Amino acid sequence: MKSIALSLAFASAFLANAATTLTSPDGNITLSVEHEKGLSFSLATQSETLIHEATPRLTISGDSPFDGKSTAARNHSHQGLVTPPLPLKNSQIADSYNALTLEFGNEFSVEFRAFDDGVAYRFLGKRNAESEINESLSYTFTGDNKLWTSVIEGYTDSFEVPYTEATISEFGQYEHSYLPLLAATAKGTKLLFTDADIYDYPHMFLKKGKRKNQLIASFPPYPLETELVGDRGSKITKAAKYIAKTNANRSFPWRVITVAEEDATLIESELVYLLSRDGQNTDTSWIEPGKVAWDWWNAMNLYDVDFKTGLNTETWNYYIDFAAEHGIEYVILDEGWSITTTDLTRSAEDLDLEALMAHAKAKDVKIILWTTWRALEANWDILDQFKAWGASGIKVDFMDRMDQWMVNFYEKAARETYDRQLLIDFHGAFKPTGLRRQYPNVISYEGVTGLEQSKWSKKNTPSLNATIPFIRMVCGPMDYTPGAMRNFLSTEFESNFYRPASQGTRCHQVALFVLYESALQMMADSPSNYMREAETTEFLAKIPTTWHELKVIDAHIGETLALARRHEDTWYVAGITNEDAREVEVDFSFLGQGTFTATIMEDGINAATFAEDYQKRQIQVTANDTLTLKMSAEGGFAIRID
Repeated sequence: MKSIALSLAFASAFLANAATTLTSPDGNITLSVEHEKGLSFSLATQSETLIHEATPRLTISGDSPFDGKSTAARNHSHQGLVTPPLPLKNSQIADSYNALTLEFGNEFSVEFRAFDDGVAYRFLGKRNAESEINESLSYTFTGDNKLWTSVIEGYTDSFEVPYTEATISEFGQYEHSYLPLLAATAKGTKLLFTDADIYDYPHMFLKKGKRKNQLIASFPPYPLETELVGDRGSKITKAAKYIAKTNANRSFPWRVITVAEEDATLIESELVYLLSRDGQNTDTSWIEPGKVAWDWWNAMNLYDVDFKTGLNTETWNYYIDFAAEHGIEYVILDEGWSITTTDLTRSAEDLDLEALMAHAKAKDVKIILWTTWRALEANWDILDQFKAWGASGIKVDFMDRMDQWMVNFYEKAARETYDRQLLIDFHGAFKPTGLRRQYPNVISYEGVTGLEQSKWSKKNTPSLNATIPFIRMVCGPMDYTPGAMRNFLSTEFESNFYRPASQGTRCHQVALFVLYESALQMMADSPSNYMREAETTEFLAKIPTTWHELKVIDAHIGETLALARRHEDTWYVAGITNEDAREVEVDFSFLGQGTFTATIMEDGINAATFAEDYQKRQIQVTANDTLTLKMSAEGGFAIRID
């Protein structure tokens, strides 16, 4: 990880006796910070006030240092570039901001940063003592903003809830939403609330406040006693009256607000990554992105084979052969590969794991092994066994909590796998908060209403698919697991656990591989279905999972998204729409000099009545050309340009 920085410090410390204004580098966003009688701030753009008043507070073992007057202030500006080892948007990320640090006595301070696409603040402490922490925060808006919330009961969930669209006044008094939460003003400006750089600390929730047009923070309390439930669950039976117990000589999480006057800004923003600590892990050469042939979603349903499919060596060998034939880098052995979910030292009765690993190695296909967090927590040394078997990574599942203890589990899992050169994919997981910057082997997260939901529900609508990138994906990679080859329009779709399908057209599914960011991208369907659909599979197999340049073509939350992405010298363009048919004009001016071949996957003429209908064609294009693509209702398109 490289960071090239130029830090321009100006203005020495001075006594603070009035509001201080902090603006973004482009001058459009303004934070006005009051710090004479406690801490508060307002947020505005040149065209409107976004937050009338925000009041952040932190209590450290009963001490409330931010209730008084600040004693000094410092400003500085920063311009730099960050180069992520696994880029998901751009190979270099501009890191430019103006900053304000306010001191409250000798031990505590608060830092604000203003970027062109948002703002963030964090508390900083110098008290070297184990402390009981509580935090509060309120946001009072200028109007009854529209919200996209993810409401759950309590603080325990798999964090895969579809968004509820409602105004602040319609937000239930006793409901709370995990982050990210999106708000929209009457003028259409979007504010995405999330957090970054969370270590040894719980995640934040938002709920309705007592004042008009107000949201307030809520946090899962520190767990004092926990009861284990079944083979993978847990229940907090006794909670503290504080949210964290930690040494107060530290930085606390960033509270992040992405500001988007155009919906495209939400797609482009990389604030969570920029605000996360750099782990100084210089050796990332072993961390390989790629696609995964996945067994669980398709229930291991193979056909036209001469063996009985199931949790056995023959079936997984077939997945390996399919992956090798199509250049798919990984195969995952999901739940069922081990004799039990708690004993991961022995494989299932009909699986010869040693022979399977040897077959995968001979075929140059890497293996990822599934585990519950409970099994991993009980025996971290099992990772040595996984490595000895030849596994390249793990998928850890069912954490389902956001409290301080569980946040620490994620960090330990990232560290333990990194030290053994194993990838890790978090499922049953909260959203990313930047851990992948410190540990680049953290290759993806679930925490999204992914395609697995289609096995038992109708949640994965085309409009939801067109909403997810503007909210959840702003935080980081998401393991949505696209790739269904059985496609239905939403009016005819029925869930099916053993023969699952998707809503929307075939090309809607194909486009998700370009639109959705995950350096480890699952191909969810059965190898038998992919081989039956050879033309689609050939196109999917070539799509990369990391990207060096991003250009947004059209972006309207819940309606449509069209992007152009470059991987090395190859461009991909893709788009999806909700339940309305649309046209997208693609301007190829991003291409360099010369003539290129564009391979197009687009909705077929009958896609409006038969979702699997598509057309594949090739044309020649130059940087001077434009092309109008027609998307059927619930449709999409994808283009590869070589």
